[in-house]
Amino acid sequence: MKESLHEAKDELKRVDHQIYVSLKYTRTVDVLMNCIGRMIDSYNCLITSLLRLAVEKKMIKEEYLPNTPLERGNMAKDLFKDEIVQKNMQLYFLLRKIHKSTPKKEQEFRRHVTARVNIDGKEAIVDIDNATEYYFTIKEFCEWVEQKVSE
Repeated sequence: MKESLHEAKDELKRVDHQIYVSLKYTRTVDVLMNCIGRMIDSYNCLITSLLRLAVEKKMIKEEYLPNTPLERGNMAKDLFKDEIVQKNMQLYFLLRKIHKSTPKKEQEFRRHVTARVNIDGKEAIVDIDNATEYYFTIKEFCEWVEQKVSE
């Protein structure tokens, strides 16, 4: 449980570096998508921590834990009804869809580098500001999970 939390924090450090250093100097959609991939990795570790906590608190038996990331996210969403978990699972599913799709690149090598993606018939826009907002949301969720684990 704690090792998954530690891995999530390490991934968040990498995301922080990519947002504040790599994107500052390269400003490409590829770096933006790599940043989203790291956010997803961080979420995977946080979800693992939450599910291990649920097993420890006997909310679910270990043999019922799903293997696929999507099912694990849905199970975490079902087991923990807190608003922060619901909001972050929505963001997690959105980031997974963004990462799997092929982005349309706009204004590369400029401050307003943008990746436009069609998801479920709607256009999602990812730029440096959105990525930073996602990062702070995940960081807040990481702190919440850490608090839950230490209780």
